[in-house]
Amino acid sequence: MTAAVLGMLLGLLAATGLVLLITYAPPFRSVRLVDRLAPYVHDTPPPSRLLGTATAPGMLTAVRRIAGPSVANGARVIDRVLGGRAAVRRRLDALGGQMTVEDFRIEQVVWGGLGLLAAAGVVVVGSVAAGGLNVLSAGLLCVAGLVGGLLGRDWWLTQQVTRREELLLAEFPVVAELLALAVTAGESPTAAIARVTRLSGGELARELGAALGRARAGVPLVDALQQVADHTSLDALARFVDGLLVAIERGTPLAEVLRAQAADVREAGKRRLLEAGGRKEIAMMVPVVFLVLPVTVLFALFPGLISIVSLSQ
Repeated sequence: MTAAVLGMLLGLLAATGLVLLITYAPPFRSVRLVDRLAPYVHDTPPPSRLLGTATAPGMLTAVRRIAGPSVANGARVIDRVLGGRAAVRRRLDALGGQMTVEDFRIEQVVWGGLGLLAAAGVVVVGSVAAGGLNVLSAGLLCVAGLVGGLLGRDWWLTQQVTRREELLLAEFPVVAELLALAVTAGESPTAAIARVTRLSGGELARELGAALGRARAGVPLVDALQQVADHTSLDALARFVDGLLVAIERGTPLAEVLRAQAADVREAGKRRLLEAGGRKEIAMMVPVVFLVLPVTVLFALFPGLISIVSLSQ
């Protein structure tokens, strides 16, 4: 990298920082409508943080404190460009966390910035090694790093949802049979859910415990359980919640239904294992066909090939 190119990059970086500093300075910062209305709408003082659970500051809190307006603007731009708020909201609900779509967009901005920094580092190292800078390649690589970071966060959210649904399916038969045992012993469905969530752990027990918590806070238990079914894409869990709702509303027998659902989920798990075994068996043929078999043929034909070459000489 020549001195002129290095000076140009440093000057561009300094100019960008100066423009951002002037733009977000208090005299030039535009006042939002939310900030204007906040003193008149938020008449209730916020509760003391001493009454809440102590949580360690996460990445979102640190990013918002350091570069709040810039990151929020970037999140709004990404939301307008990418869209898909309904799909993101559905996956966040299926993940079972408290993250909002805005928090997810902020994390996408952070991931995109990290990808851009990684691409810029690769460009700098490549320019130093090559002794020059190809502006077009550097620009394309930086854009690829930015887009890769944005899409990588979306891909990771999908992987988190898939992993959580697998955990729910793995825990479902045990929880269903425990509920059936408690109902058979004479407890009501609500008491059985409370006992199972108190004695067991896991994602499904936490979901049912959260539904009971919402019911104790004033939400009808039927609506609280219906939210569990609405936030998942698993048919087995939706049928399980429907059976609970019918038993709570109409008083129908529940134990045999839960046992049948647990048996169905176990059979579906066995089918998935057989399908995974079949796919692994096909994947195992790839090294056999493309690595072991050519080496075996080579060892078998090599002595004859050497003999033919020696005889021809």
